[in-house]
Amino acid sequence: MIISHILGGIGNQMFQYAAGRALSLYIHQDLLLDIGDFSDYRLHQGFELTKVFSINTKIADNSDIKQLLGWKAGRLARRLLRRQVFSRFRGIQFVNEPYFHYWPEFFNLSGDTYLSGYWQSEQYFKQFADTLRQDFIFKESLFGLNAELSVKIANSQSISLHVRRGDYVSDAKSGKVMNICDLEYYRAAIDWIIGRVSNPVFYIFSDDMNWVREHLTLPFPCHYIDHNCGADSYRDMQLMSLCQHNIIANSSFSWWGAWLNTHPEKLVIAPKTWFIDKQISDTDLLPKNWIRL
Repeated sequence: MIISHILGGIGNQMFQYAAGRALSLYIHQDLLLDIGDFSDYRLHQGFELTKVFSINTKIADNSDIKQLLGWKAGRLARRLLRRQVFSRFRGIQFVNEPYFHYWPEFFNLSGDTYLSGYWQSEQYFKQFADTLRQDFIFKESLFGLNAELSVKIANSQSISLHVRRGDYVSDAKSGKVMNICDLEYYRAAIDWIIGRVSNPVFYIFSDDMNWVREHLTLPFPCHYIDHNCGADSYRDMQLMSLCQHNIIANSSFSWWGAWLNTHPEKLVIAPKTWFIDKQISDTDLLPKNWIRL
C-alpha cells in the first residue's frame, strides 16, 4: 500500500494527494492518507480534501501506519525521520522528498511506501492528469453570489488575479520561506495579458483585499471577491478554475485554480520568484506552457 502524509492548506493537500494517487496507479497499490498531524495544526482550514472534492480514499489509521513502518510509525519518530540527520534510519518504506524540484526516481518506488513531502510538480502526476481532474471535481455546485459570479465569468473574457498575503505576512515561519509578490509583478502580468486578451474582465481574489484596493488599480472592469471566508475559502479556487485565464500568486492555492482551468486557450501567468531562499529550486514547479514574469 501507499500512504501519503497530508498536511498544510488545501493546495498542499492536493499536491500530496496527487503524487500518492499517481504512484498508487502506476504500481497498482492502494492509496491511504495519513492525516494525523492535523490534530494540532492551526493554520488554514484543516483537512479538506474529502470535504471539498469527490475523493473516496481511505484514511490511514494507526494500525495501517504501524503495519507499513513498524517501530517508525509513531508521530515523533516520523517527524524525526523527515530530518536529513536521521535519513539513514528511514529504510526503504519511509520516503522523504529529497529536494523540492522533481525527483526522477519517484516512479521507481515499489511495494509498501510512506510518502512524506510536498511533491509540488505536475511531473509527479501528469500522466494521470485525467484521473486527477475527475478526483478534483468539486462536490458541491456553486450557489448564491458565487453562482451569479460563475455566470459572469462564463460570459466574459475573465481573468482571475490572486494576491496572497495572509500567513506570508502574519506567520513568521511562512514569511521566512515564501516571497511576497509585489506590485511590479502584478502590473507586469496585467500588461502582458491585456496585450493578448481583448475586453478583459478581472476577478480579483485575495486574503487581504484592503491592501489590494489601496495599491492595485486597474482601468478595466473588476470584481473583488472577498466573501468566501473560513470553511468556504475553497470556493475562490472553484471560481478561479472557471476563468478563461489566470494570474496566480506564488501559492499552491491559485496554482491549482489555474491547473483546474480547462479552457484550451488559457494563459497562465506566474511569478518568477517563488521563494525567498534561492537555494530552493522551483524549476519544475510550473507546467512548461505557463508564463513566468
